[in-house]
Amino acid sequence: MSTPHNGAEKGQFAKTVLMPGDPLRARFIAETFLKDAELVTSVRNIYGYTGTYEGKRVSVMASGMGMPSIGIYSYELFKFYDVENIIRIGSAGAYSPDLHLYDVVLATGAYSESSYAKIQCSDTEDIMKPSAALNGRLRSAAETLNLPIHEGIIHSSDVFYRQSSDYLAEVRDVRKCLAVEMESFALFSNANVLGKNAACLLTISDSFVYPEVTTAEERQKSFTNMMKIALEAAE
Repeated sequence: MSTPHNGAEKGQFAKTVLMPGDPLRARFIAETFLKDAELVTSVRNIYGYTGTYEGKRVSVMASGMGMPSIGIYSYELFKFYDVENIIRIGSAGAYSPDLHLYDVVLATGAYSESSYAKIQCSDTEDIMKPSAALNGRLRSAAETLNLPIHEGIIHSSDVFYRQSSDYLAEVRDVRKCLAVEMESFALFSNANVLGKNAACLLTISDSFVYPEVTTAEERQKSFTNMMKIALEAAE
């Protein structure tokens, strides 16, 4: 069985999938951390791999950028490939002055102005929650590895290039969002609709507070603390 967006056969994905946005980051994770990693899909150059990590069967697959893209890929993994857990591992821009480059953030909720959930399932909530159990495993994994994490609400935005910064007062000061990315609201909505588990770990790649920014290569290959925590939490 395959879908219009995924060439894998049923059974080729593990129960837990790590989901970066970048296909090259997915390949990096598979080649760096997984044993006997097998490429199971490459439709549209969205790479998906399955292998083992410390004896555990784990998959990693890219989501592409934005909520429509992760909405398709994560829904199909949950619905058609019997995936139970998806851990998004992505990059984010810091809103909080307490966050700096390479800090890791565990999302306790995703606030968004997006209409994704409303259109998908008539859910009008503007904050989507991750799986409490999966977040608990990620916390435990971070403690086991002695890697610090920050926790809080994040902002899932539909727009990368905004023409005004007026929105910052709402998302940063009123909503208390720590950082911004573009996918988790849709991922959490899919998990809620289908009775599955989803979580999100983010690495700070740039900042709205400080003149800090990472390169494309650093975003692809250097966010390893986040990757290690997610792999440790996989089951």
